[in-house]
Amino acid sequence: MEQILSRQEASEAVQHHGWRFLLGTLRTSVRVGSMAQATGLAADTVAVCGDDADRHLRVDVRPDRVVFTLQSSDRAAVTTRDVELARRISATADRAGLLAEPETGTGALRSVQLLEIAIDALDIAGIRPFWKAVLGYTDEAGAEGPEDPLVDPVGQGPAIWFQQMDQARPQRKRIHFDVCVPHDEAPRRIEAALAAGGRLVSATRAPAFWVLADPEGNEACVTTWQGRDG
Repeated sequence: MEQILSRQEASEAVQHHGWRFLLGTLRTSVRVGSMAQATGLAADTVAVCGDDADRHLRVDVRPDRVVFTLQSSDRAAVTTRDVELARRISATADRAGLLAEPETGTGALRSVQLLEIAIDALDIAGIRPFWKAVLGYTDEAGAEGPEDPLVDPVGQGPAIWFQQMDQARPQRKRIHFDVCVPHDEAPRRIEAALAAGGRLVSATRAPAFWVLADPEGNEACVTTWQGRDG
């Protein structure tokens, strides 16, 4: 019987297998030396996941790496089955002499991450249909309400979520990026952003998210799974 895991449970269950919990998913990256090696690893992974691959697994195959994402798609959540599949995938990479890792603190170009776009709105229910139509997006599984997030039905584009405004702010940017990173990557990412000329706008909701801004005031949030259950 598959059980939905809390953020804490999901994170702890895969932490030592080279995976990280990001926005209701598990994600890892495996560095490879060629497209042939990447596709071979992807095929081996699909085989080891068996019939569960279609409902749980997404694979991004590149010549230098393969990025694996696990989620129980019909629940839009991480379950005990996803954890089991993560362990199988890590073991498959290991047998091939490769390493499944989140690429945090390794000198990699960046860690695994997920991108969301947040839209501030006075009337979320009023603008949500427009964004759903213009992007060709759909409702997330189990979240069909008039103010719920929107997702790409083929899993390529970033999710869109809506943040309630309490009053009009015509001089402030009303669309910003949320960059969800592993919880142990956030300090490095924030430090790099500040060193690049950014400023910290708010840390009142940290470690769920830190609000940063570029030198012209355009905002972005660095987010993690932590601090969201209180």
